[in-house]
Amino acid sequence: MTIQINTDKNLNGEQRSADFFSSQIAEALQRFDAHITRVEVHLKDENGSKDGFNDISCLLEARLEGRNPIAITNQADTMESAVKGAIDKIKTAIESILGKIQNH
Repeated sequence: MTIQINTDKNLNGEQRSADFFSSQIAEALQRFDAHITRVEVHLKDENGSKDGFNDISCLLEARLEGRNPIAITNQADTMESAVKGAIDKIKTAIESILGKIQNH
């Protein structure tokens, strides 16, 4: 599974943060590794340099083998919270899709 992290110009996308988020995503989606070919993460600050409530947005797109990509978004006050919420949502979506495939 390939994990690519993209940030907008208002967020600090340093390598240490990218490695941390990549390891979190890889660990959380490990049991789906055989089905996922690629995960793209898009982090952006909705308000730019202004402070705001839930202004960090995380879009996670998982590409499942032989299926259309799944995309979810989550907003929070921090990058860490936004990514964690997005991981929880994408896990639920993947479980649902793979569960439906197994039932058929």
